[in-house]
Amino acid sequence: MYRNEADLVMGFNCLALAAMETDSRLLAEGFIPTHNHKVVQTHDVKAFVYADRYAYSRYFNAKYSRKGRLGERECFSLEVDGVYHTQTALNYVIRQGLHHGLASTPFDYPYCSANAFFRKALGKTGPVDLCDKNQEYKFLPHRKTLPESYRMTASGLILKEQVLDTAYVEEVYITPRNYLYQMNRQSDERIVKEQAAENRLPPVTLESIEKGVSDFDVRAALISEQGRVNKTLMTDLELCRIIDEELVPRYLKDTEDASIYLLSHSQRAEIGDYLWRESKNSYNRRGLLSGKTITSQQIRRCLALL
Repeated sequence: MYRNEADLVMGFNCLALAAMETDSRLLAEGFIPTHNHKVVQTHDVKAFVYADRYAYSRYFNAKYSRKGRLGERECFSLEVDGVYHTQTALNYVIRQGLHHGLASTPFDYPYCSANAFFRKALGKTGPVDLCDKNQEYKFLPHRKTLPESYRMTASGLILKEQVLDTAYVEEVYITPRNYLYQMNRQSDERIVKEQAAENRLPPVTLESIEKGVSDFDVRAALISEQGRVNKTLMTDLELCRIIDEELVPRYLKDTEDASIYLLSHSQRAEIGDYLWRESKNSYNRRGLLSGKTITSQQIRRCLALL
């Protein structure tokens, strides 16, 4: 769903605008290339999800010369109520990059809201390069505008502290120390027991948060939760960059907006075979994959062959 940083920026901006348009309260979010999670308080889940997905799908389809629905037909949702249930949901969503092995701490992963809370106490209030107001339209969905008081970073990302209800989230965590503790907390039975004592709702767990993700591996996520990042494994963003910038143009040399969706299934499969052969020589740091390893599932995913 997100092939590069620009897509992730647009993904968050679409989410932020959807919250504004549906009068919803956005509490936290976490994006990875295949999907995203968010914690939101809304009076109309369907309207919120539709506004978010429709805007991003139009952007993605136009950019990559693609047609049709993007993502699953139905959006997975989980209702939470109570301080412990809400805090646990926030923990897992904010730490999504950590659980998927993309960063050693939540704060080291840029595509989540980890650095938006307790900014002053945690020294996160440094200067930010802002986008010129006249250029903001480039980073927004078609025919969408940003409220005058809102600003973007130079990369086009709407400032998260202006969109997220940080005051509410900080009340849930109470103190910066507890927030840091929760961001480093290991998943265990105590988390489940805290929620069970609060109300009769099912406890929020890694399994329930990621229920809509078919290939999610809980055991791998628990290992990643300890900050163990496999730096020899290429990320989806890195692989998508190689495919989009180096391999697709070999087939579409005269096309300005080259896209994998303009290739036939057999052409994409041919690229997949080539990447798999390259992966067998991953020890070569001067090769296409720079010495990193990739998986067959990852190849199919990044080539839209699934």
